[in-house]
Amino acid sequence: MGSRSNNGSGRTRVGRYEVGRTLGEGTFAKVKFARNVETGDNVAIKILDKEKVMKHKMIGQIKREISTMKLIRHPNVIRMYEVMASKSKIYIVLEFVTGGELFDKIASRGRLKEDEARKYFQQLINAVDYCHSRGVFHRDLKPENLLLDANGVLKVSDFGLSALPQQVREDGLLHTTCGTPNYVAPEVINNKGYDGAKADLWSCGVILFVLMAGYLPFEESNLMALYKKIHKAEFTCPPWFSSSAKKLIKRILDPNPQTRITFSEVIENEWFKKGYRPPVFEQADVSLDDVNAIFSESADSSNLVVERRDERPPAPLTMNAFELISTSQGLNLSSLFEKQMGLVKRETRFTSRCPANEIVSKIEEAAVPLGFNVRKNNYKIKLQGEKSGRKGHLSVATEIYEVAPSLYMVELRKAGGDTLEFHKFYKNLSTGLKDIVWQLGEGGEEVKDGLVAT
Repeated sequence: MGSRSNNGSGRTRVGRYEVGRTLGEGTFAKVKFARNVETGDNVAIKILDKEKVMKHKMIGQIKREISTMKLIRHPNVIRMYEVMASKSKIYIVLEFVTGGELFDKIASRGRLKEDEARKYFQQLINAVDYCHSRGVFHRDLKPENLLLDANGVLKVSDFGLSALPQQVREDGLLHTTCGTPNYVAPEVINNKGYDGAKADLWSCGVILFVLMAGYLPFEESNLMALYKKIHKAEFTCPPWFSSSAKKLIKRILDPNPQTRITFSEVIENEWFKKGYRPPVFEQADVSLDDVNAIFSESADSSNLVVERRDERPPAPLTMNAFELISTSQGLNLSSLFEKQMGLVKRETRFTSRCPANEIVSKIEEAAVPLGFNVRKNNYKIKLQGEKSGRKGHLSVATEIYEVAPSLYMVELRKAGGDTLEFHKFYKNLSTGLKDIVWQLGEGGEEVKDGLVAT
């Protein structure tokens, strides 16, 4: 990814990293694409807001989890390279993978064959079990946390960082309900405290079911009805599951954590062991100096990095070829420009030939009647729903990138709230944006409707 100092827009530098587009965001953090200017390597940087972290009394916990994660070197876990801090932010530098989410495979191809599903499940169990052995629990295993690298190797992301407000109480159990409801173990919903390892294994069982079935074992539009099904483990395996796969899934999706199968028992299971190759990796010497430096009580300013911005007149960020590829799965750019009106996940994007200012105005015009407040910062827009939905207020971050002269890519990302509500909002918004959307049809002719879902 080349520097943008020649472009008409500013670029942020943090330490030796040049920071680019936002890859995702949540309540406590944003993840951005970045490049190490000394080595040219691409990374992802998770940026935490210090004020929010301190407000939730999470400093001690974050230090513990970051220290542990930095020590973890496993082929199926996203690697953490280093940690930095400025006066207001904590920066966690992570491995950047380009193969997309594992579940994109199901979205495009339908369910996986049993042997392929087993291969990914083996890698998932390896990663999760290894991290548990180091005292780190994921607590929010779900499709978007399972990524693939360029070679198709599974990488679990957000380990120990996904559910930051969690804390183990004196009884040794976790007590905060978190995660995506369909993947959450019954004891987590119960609010009586739960064992992080047993809850993670339940989520792995749901993931295995989805890989092989192509749909969720527990699905209800009504949340209370969904919770009832989960509490009773009320699900049916489809007829194409082998009997040994069915038996294993039923032992994992046991609503009683006391009798639920354990990780060591899963690894010894006959179905699991078929074609199993234990991971090969060595434990390298890892220094925790950077973690200790940013969290030490006497942290002086020499340990802090400065977020420097190369200020230029406001203009949309120019997106070069590699960053454009990074928005898609691997090197497949078709999902950027094909007309796909399929399922929208947490983000969606479209291309436009209209001037950037006009795109901003059109988005504002379309969003306000839908009950959204609009905050603009140059070519970034934050849309905040006025009404509270299933998971609080829906919040949508929008960013405009120049991908070629007079061709812009507009990305809409769910920053808060419910994914289904984001889906509904996006469909309504797209009606008001038809005039500005540009695409090529199958024969290369210009098409002026339809957004690209990713």
